[in-house]
Amino acid sequence: MHNFNIPKEKQIRVILNTDVKNEVDDQFAIVHAILSQSFDLRGIIPAHFGTEKSLHSQRDSYDETMLLLNKMDLPKKINVLNGAEHALTDKFSPIDSEGSQLIIEESMKDDERPLYIAFLGPLTDMASAILLKPEICERNIKVIWIGGRDWPCGGWEYNLNNDIIAANIVFQSSVELWQIPRNVYRMMPVSFAELWKKVYPFGAIGKYLTENVISFNNARKERPAEYRILGDSPAIGVILYNDCGKWSWCPAPEFDENMNYIHNGKHRAIKVYSSIDSRFILEDFYAKLSLFCDS
Repeated sequence: MHNFNIPKEKQIRVILNTDVKNEVDDQFAIVHAILSQSFDLRGIIPAHFGTEKSLHSQRDSYDETMLLLNKMDLPKKINVLNGAEHALTDKFSPIDSEGSQLIIEESMKDDERPLYIAFLGPLTDMASAILLKPEICERNIKVIWIGGRDWPCGGWEYNLNNDIIAANIVFQSSVELWQIPRNVYRMMPVSFAELWKKVYPFGAIGKYLTENVISFNNARKERPAEYRILGDSPAIGVILYNDCGKWSWCPAPEFDENMNYIHNGKHRAIKVYSSIDSRFILEDFYAKLSLFCDS
């Protein structure tokens, strides 16, 4: 891949936590993160996605992560560490995993660069890290979460539903948190024709990404016939460019058992995105994929 000669001090420390086998959009975010020269990717944490689709969802996410790395000929160059196998059972009991330990280790490092931790699924591993080492909340870290229903009311949302307890722990903590809720992450539609022209031609990974989306959608009658929403890619976009959309600081809410927001004003402000620049994210991804396959 073309080297933009980005100095190390300008590279961004990043950890990616992903329930990648859940659907077909995490894959694009993972590849985008790997191909971003300004990312010092400290590790990928394959995450669980509940038990509705699989009884071993975390293992499925690990296998899918390794499949992607193999298709990019990078199986040994990226640190892949397992996250929790299931959701938290209560607000006092963390799940100690390789993934939560990676978060703690990187958070506590003596490094002037901030650490960005992007969650494309449940917040289980972040909540566990906070419970295991509360001091990390005072470190120079920024947690980006794809999840939660539209503000201000809330309601059912897939990533939140897979660990409501963990979400409440993170939202009620003092860690810096950027939320990209459902109405915003759904601003990332791509057509099949677009993928066929701009992704499919570029190597084994481009072919896989495109065919995976089309076969996934075609497998169920109710899924769209000619487009897919790449709902996890905004997490990469806002790390690359913090103003990749409109946002505001709002007091962090809590979640009730129905996943509605409780706005009690008790907690620190979080950054909540209300829009996203899909052009910036998609064109950056297409260009980086092309450069990677040209190298």
